[in-house]
Amino acid sequence: MDMSSEQVLRPIAWIRSGFPQKFGIPRQSGLVEALRGEVVFLPEYRDPEAFRGLEEFSHLWLIWQFSQARREKWSPTVRPPRLGGNVRKGVFATRSPFRPNSLGLSSVQLLEVRLHTPEGPVLVVGGADLLDGTPIYDVKPYLPYTDSHPEAAGGFALQEKEGSLLVDFPQDLLERLPPEHREAALALLAQDPRPGYQDSPERVYGLAFAGWELGFRVAGEHLTVVRVDRSPEPGGPGSLKNERRSDPCPLRGLPGGKP
Repeated sequence: MDMSSEQVLRPIAWIRSGFPQKFGIPRQSGLVEALRGEVVFLPEYRDPEAFRGLEEFSHLWLIWQFSQARREKWSPTVRPPRLGGNVRKGVFATRSPFRPNSLGLSSVQLLEVRLHTPEGPVLVVGGADLLDGTPIYDVKPYLPYTDSHPEAAGGFALQEKEGSLLVDFPQDLLERLPPEHREAALALLAQDPRPGYQDSPERVYGLAFAGWELGFRVAGEHLTVVRVDRSPEPGGPGSLKNERRSDPCPLRGLPGGKP
């Protein structure tokens, strides 16, 4: 095999999610099961026959690109934010986006297969940890008999708590959010969206989610929401709200994407 040759990976789809920014996206897929996303396929991959039998599976693997983390050069070590940003680990011992090929892997729940929409087949998924507009290179079924390893060692990743904050979300502010986004918003905040090295109780952080911006403070193990405002650009260009892109494909300019 000629290992010096290059092969171009071409996106087959992109995801529509509630995250127009990287801040606040769950650190792993499945941590916030209430999240909803839509996998939208490019025209050449919209043949309904390609989806025959997919509805028989409960979960999927998504192979995708960290499209906002591409670099010309890669580093053999990275600083995981959950370790405070000052401990180096080998890039292959982490899930850092700054990788030689910038590829990500997510396990998501398959909630619905919509074969006949104006955008062709669309997969509704739960628990996705992807930025809105992320290019997807492949979709594969999750096989529990071989993909699940409950006894597996988790390395340094198990040294950090997840979802440990107590969230105080005043009822009048919570009711500003559409009902379908409230459960996910509460779970996102409980995950503590802040980088591990930031711990200022006076600072007000802003989390953009599904067309809204949630302002919050964190003191110790308590997170308090202090404001809820409509985002200047509701939900980002691929929002799960009613707004839609003027250009329905967000992959222009990406390697293997649309020109």
